[in-house]
Amino acid sequence: MQRIGIARRTLLLGAAVSIGLLVAVYAARSGGAYGATSRADAPMSVVKSARSAALGKTILVDRKGRTLYSLSAETHGRFICTTKLCLSLWTPLVVARGTTPAGARHLSTIRRPDGRAQVTYRGLPLYTFTQDSRAGDVKGNGFQDVGIWRPASPSGTVTAPSGGGGYGGLYG
Repeated sequence: MQRIGIARRTLLLGAAVSIGLLVAVYAARSGGAYGATSRADAPMSVVKSARSAALGKTILVDRKGRTLYSLSAETHGRFICTTKLCLSLWTPLVVARGTTPAGARHLSTIRRPDGRAQVTYRGLPLYTFTQDSRAGDVKGNGFQDVGIWRPASPSGTVTAPSGGGGYGGLYG
């Protein structure tokens, strides 16, 4: 009688382990909720192109449709926008380290001074502007300080509206 009880427990334990293994294999293959993992090096679509009615050309935007800008002076790995004030106006487009950004040609990443991986377009770091409150806004276009902020565009250089704005040396 005792042998039958041990055999039942062993059988039940074996069945539970088998079911657990099947669930784990299924979750790993499907990326389901039971242990979903994301490969950091897998391409992640973070940028797309959109037609800007205000500018009359195609620009790059983030997943929410917000305009992506670059600062002309931030070339060759040199970061200008690092102060608290600058970062309160311009938000870097960052991804998890090791992620390959996707959604447009010529995207890459660069390591910011704070260690985060920032998305670049043609080597220039990308940012959103805090005063662009909705998709399609381009209020940061033409702002000047150490360089000029322009929307990133796969169709060429975006020109600033006449009179362009400025911050008067706020980046320290």
